[in-house]
Amino acid sequence: MQNERRLSVLRAIVEDYVKTEEPVGSKALVERHGLGVSPATVRNDMAALEEEGYITAPHTSAGRVPTDKGYRLFVDRLTTVKPMTAAEKRAIAGFLDGAVDLDDVVSRSTRLLSQLTRQVAVVQYPTLSRSTVRHVELVSLAPTRLLLVLILSTGRVEQRLLEVTEEVSEETLAGLRTQVNAAVDGVIIGEACQALRAIAQPEADAEAPSDDLATSIAEALIEAMSDHRSDERISIGGTSNLARFGDSFDTAVRPLLEALEEHVVLLKLMGEATAGGLVTVRIGAEGPYQELSQTSVVATGYGPGDEALATLGVVGPTRMDYPGSMAAVRAVARYLSRILDEA
Repeated sequence: MQNERRLSVLRAIVEDYVKTEEPVGSKALVERHGLGVSPATVRNDMAALEEEGYITAPHTSAGRVPTDKGYRLFVDRLTTVKPMTAAEKRAIAGFLDGAVDLDDVVSRSTRLLSQLTRQVAVVQYPTLSRSTVRHVELVSLAPTRLLLVLILSTGRVEQRLLEVTEEVSEETLAGLRTQVNAAVDGVIIGEACQALRAIAQPEADAEAPSDDLATSIAEALIEAMSDHRSDERISIGGTSNLARFGDSFDTAVRPLLEALEEHVVLLKLMGEATAGGLVTVRIGAEGPYQELSQTSVVATGYGPGDEALATLGVVGPTRMDYPGSMAAVRAVARYLSRILDEA
């Protein structure tokens, strides 16, 4: 019973500190949370929590603030990820459903996540190397000019113009379209490139002259599939939200602002994409960088179906609304995954 009461005191301290941004005292806890015990009993519980390293006194006042260890216990044992309300779900769906392409989807997701959490939102573009081919279209624009359209499972669309030396008949184009899609449809990028090379130069007849048209189409598609510019591309939004944490600028905000300029650092900070809707929370020194030891990350993976192609989440000082941030990150990831699945 005593341990349960102390957990309730810790929960109240975390919630009040995140809300008020001020150290929390025993009298305020009793008044705000109806703990059913006297301030003296709460003081004893706070002393025990402090001795165990869950809270600390920032200065000589009677108030206490959570430590990283306290936040971790709060997230692991005390946090219930609140479901989004029907109105919030409609707002998310309406905002994201209006996107016109992948860039717009990512941009909207970033803005939405930063608005919902009042933190810095980070959305990684879907990793090309882990995506699959959804469809290849070959379109004749002129007798000797073709448009190649590559559609990936990430929702990404690549287009290439191809000039050929001889006129291409619709019959020939239809045959190549069928052949290419049969070889690469639903196949991951690396294997799709191998399949296209086989079309350009069949292994069984490797020394025979290749079909110039098939070779040109295959090479153009391989080039499009091999464009890895998006693998480390991210979208960042809500940096102005860090202004709320001016009291901890030198220790928490300045290092994070510097990290926001280094995308490789941010990607490592966010961690690997996780499938299955699992939301990960890394608090303070649990992260990979000592200089960001006062930064927390709430992140999850997203992608079509159960496949996690990239990561999205929020970063900010450890004084964070963890339940709200976890709910928002999970909800946006689910809608973004659904959009990619239906693209």
